[in-house]
Amino acid sequence: MKVKLKNLGILKQAEFSVGDLTIICGENNTGKSYATYALYGFLADWRKLVRFPLKTKLIQNLLVDGDLNLPLKPYIDMTGRMLAEACRRYADRLDGVFSAAEGQFSNSEFHLQLDIPNIIAKELEGEIEITQERTFAYSKKRGSDELTVTMVVNEDQGRKITPLLGQNVISLIIGNAIFAESFPTPYISSAERTGVAIFRKELDFARNRLLEEMSRTDQKINPMELLVKAHQTYPQPVEDNVDFIRKLEELRKRESYIAKKTPELLEDFAHIIGGEYTITQNDQLYYTPKGTRLKLTMDQSSSAVRSLLDIGFYLRHDARKGGMLMVDEPELNLHPANQRRMARLFARLVNLGVKVFITTHSDYIIKELNTLIMLNHDKPHLKRIAREKGYRKSELICADQVKVYMAREELMPLEEGQKRRRRGGTLVEAHIDPALGIEAPSFDNTIDEMNEILEDIVWGAE
Repeated sequence: MKVKLKNLGILKQAEFSVGDLTIICGENNTGKSYATYALYGFLADWRKLVRFPLKTKLIQNLLVDGDLNLPLKPYIDMTGRMLAEACRRYADRLDGVFSAAEGQFSNSEFHLQLDIPNIIAKELEGEIEITQERTFAYSKKRGSDELTVTMVVNEDQGRKITPLLGQNVISLIIGNAIFAESFPTPYISSAERTGVAIFRKELDFARNRLLEEMSRTDQKINPMELLVKAHQTYPQPVEDNVDFIRKLEELRKRESYIAKKTPELLEDFAHIIGGEYTITQNDQLYYTPKGTRLKLTMDQSSSAVRSLLDIGFYLRHDARKGGMLMVDEPELNLHPANQRRMARLFARLVNLGVKVFITTHSDYIIKELNTLIMLNHDKPHLKRIAREKGYRKSELICADQVKVYMAREELMPLEEGQKRRRRGGTLVEAHIDPALGIEAPSFDNTIDEMNEILEDIVWGAE
């Protein structure tokens, strides 16, 4: 998957490919979050953006007969055009994604290129739930072009389905069949997560308190006007992150792919936070340090415990194979040793089939990933080092699984009407050597300068 951005905040023009592990580095205010939020917004809402044209007869067949046999090849042939139209629709919605003033992103562009897998060769099966009583099931045999759609409702419910709903459902099913494998289900852990961990209850009850206040307000004041004035919006990724943390009590009833298949990864995560999270049936959230019976609330716990809260619940209850964990600055509030452990955890997730996308300022994370890349070779001395230093095979990662980009200012290509090139924010791909790891000049230059200063301080008098 390749993403191209234009006039997106600080990013004048940029493109990046999404790997199994994707990393964006760079100084502050260089556009890392712009790229991350833009990708997240599309992956979160692509089903609402992709709309396939359908003949009225197909919709009528589904509504009248309750089932439909649909050839997929004509829709596969139009995927490029449908994807381009979805990207245009998404670009028009960027003001909302970033919670910006209307028109702020009017000149922004978002483009996405995909290598669509061979859908005909695959067996497909799934369902779309409209309500608890109304479901649409779909299936396709391996090697077949024909997608079978069935409306699982009784006769009375079937009559209530409008042609527009039928059209939307069929388009959604076609989109799922063609694109679902290419678009990972994203979860984002925003940089605001530490504060959300403390104030999750207040955020949950804020609207209730507002409604209570509205009921007591003088009748001359329009309650809806009061609600609109009090409502504060945030970028979509932040709001989704807040919503996830608010619903932890509901979330704990599920068990993730990681918890089922690799519970030892959860033990490694518990080692990073030095204990465990617990949420009760009354929605009370506690942290228990290892080896104690203490129950600490989030405001009594360390900033590191708060900053990893949502990631901990994602791993235990929501992670799925083929999904994507997106973390804005995973190093927040973490000791360097735990930053290294997080890098190893990310590599394990990648090897378990979960894509990882991070922005970072951490040289420790980059260097630990370098170690995991460099140790992943069949040489006796590397195997000895891995064994002696406690590295497991499940933590090692290949260079071709990793994509790294540096966010910085560069000279932009000449555009029509321009006489000279201008500087603007972009993403520059970093070279990754299988034997030497990632070249990250953003960190290397700073470290070299510090070393030069230190050497001058120590030896400069001689």
